[in-house]
Amino acid sequence: MSKKLRVGIVGTGFAGCFHVDSLRRVYGVDVELAGVTSRRPESRRDFGEKHGIPVFDDMTSMLPHIDVVDLCTPPALHADGILEAARAGVHVICEKPLSGYFGPSDCGPEYRGDHDAKEPMLRTVRRQLAALTQSVRDAGIIFGYAENFVYAPVIRKEREIVAKTGAQILRMLGEESHNGSGSDLYGIWRYQGGGSLMAKGCHPLGAMLYLKRVEGMTRLGRPIRPRTVSARCERLTGIAGYDDKKFIRTEYHDTEDHGWMHVVFDDGTVGDVIAGEIVLGGIYDYVEVFANNHRTRCEMSPVRMAHTFNPSGPQYDDVYTVEKISTKEGWTEISADEHFTMGYLDEVQDFLTCMANAKEPESNLDLACDTILTIYAAYLSDEQKGRETEVPVL
Repeated sequence: MSKKLRVGIVGTGFAGCFHVDSLRRVYGVDVELAGVTSRRPESRRDFGEKHGIPVFDDMTSMLPHIDVVDLCTPPALHADGILEAARAGVHVICEKPLSGYFGPSDCGPEYRGDHDAKEPMLRTVRRQLAALTQSVRDAGIIFGYAENFVYAPVIRKEREIVAKTGAQILRMLGEESHNGSGSDLYGIWRYQGGGSLMAKGCHPLGAMLYLKRVEGMTRLGRPIRPRTVSARCERLTGIAGYDDKKFIRTEYHDTEDHGWMHVVFDDGTVGDVIAGEIVLGGIYDYVEVFANNHRTRCEMSPVRMAHTFNPSGPQYDDVYTVEKISTKEGWTEISADEHFTMGYLDEVQDFLTCMANAKEPESNLDLACDTILTIYAAYLSDEQKGRETEVPVL
């Protein structure tokens, strides 16, 4: 008989919706969706009614009724949720990015993260991650870092190639870009902890760090970690003379809309990450690997599985084609099953299987911490006009 795990979801936005679908497709583990909560009463009530899930007023009241908490909240709420779950002995699934720096505790709309000093940010984040790691380990719970790039089928295949051929990855190039988030909180540092590097760069960066870990364990018996990073950030929609055609979002309070990171690993190899809000035509996701024995281009989106031509936009109003597409007229490259191609299904499957069997998932807390430390070291590098900056070790 499969082990039963009661899962509670915190957050009823975009991530909460696709997590519900993925959780209901888990096999080999008896998953019960035992609760949902969010800050807005109407949101949690509507979500619970739609999906047939018991509704709780807050996470604290839900914890005694669950074995796993799935944090689908904005990054600023992740650390508190993780600590509370650890104290209750409840396993954690946490959406990316893991956490970050969100300004002084009493800051309001006047706070500008782009003007704040980045070295104190990096020190604060390092201390916070050390505390989170210690709490998770002391509690003996399993932590799943929901970096879906790690579980995308194309990255999983590249993992197999690297492990089975003993490949040495010499350099990588990856990107996540589109035309701007629809969230009202996006573009505000005190909620998101940064801009494009944080919210979008975390994806290809996480995949690169993961593949170097796989290579290191295969070839050397230890993970290969990021050693230094150089970075630059821009607000391209805010430059003088920007001609706004209204296709790209421009409302950002204090965050960048384009960024680049050059990561040097502790074996001397490199990875380059591009992230931004200025790309039309839907999500643009890929990771390309250049190794000593092969080359692989992993394309997450568009996946080029199916193409459809629509001469009239309204015909497809109720047809989902691909995330962040700005128009459904003309040719569209459809994602036949985005939950699969983007890695959401395998991600949740790995987490629940590991939690049922007391094992460490592929995307874990160590990977999450390295990702965030690299990003904040990148923000420090950008403040210093691209100076090479050391990535701290917890």
